[in-house]
Amino acid sequence: MSRKYVFTLASLLVVAAIVYGYRGRGLASGLDKKADREMAAVRAVLEAQQAAWNRGDIDAFMEGYAKEETITFLSGDSFTRGWQTVLERYRKNYDSRAKMGTLAFSDLEFKPLSPFYTMVTGRFQLTRENGETPHGRFTLVFRRTTGGWRIVHDHTSTA
Repeated sequence: MSRKYVFTLASLLVVAAIVYGYRGRGLASGLDKKADREMAAVRAVLEAQQAAWNRGDIDAFMEGYAKEETITFLSGDSFTRGWQTVLERYRKNYDSRAKMGTLAFSDLEFKPLSPFYTMVTGRFQLTRENGETPHGRFTLVFRRTTGGWRIVHDHTSTA
């Protein structure tokens, strides 16, 4: 085996260790820190949405979505496309603080799909004054935009 071949093979193994989760010092930890910052930015969008919802501000809640006609929202057998249409759906379905209740997210899992897309799965629960607690699961696809991370696809299921 030539030295050139051994050097190339060793180089490939080092790169593979970095790419597939090596947690040592240097480049890998730099990549981890960047990924952690990106996931923190996505989490901040969800926290801002939860806070907006809990103060009854649907317009601020919608700031978490990309303001585009291509965003999609699926719930049950309903399919909605476009930021304005999703906003109108929320306003119609949650036209009072009593219907909105208090929103809580839990069991959040973040999965980077690329430098520009991240998927988040989790649970939601609304707690209403009348004792109702609508809840379910969701899958969100976030895209990095010039304004930061925004939801471009929302699939929410209620239990």
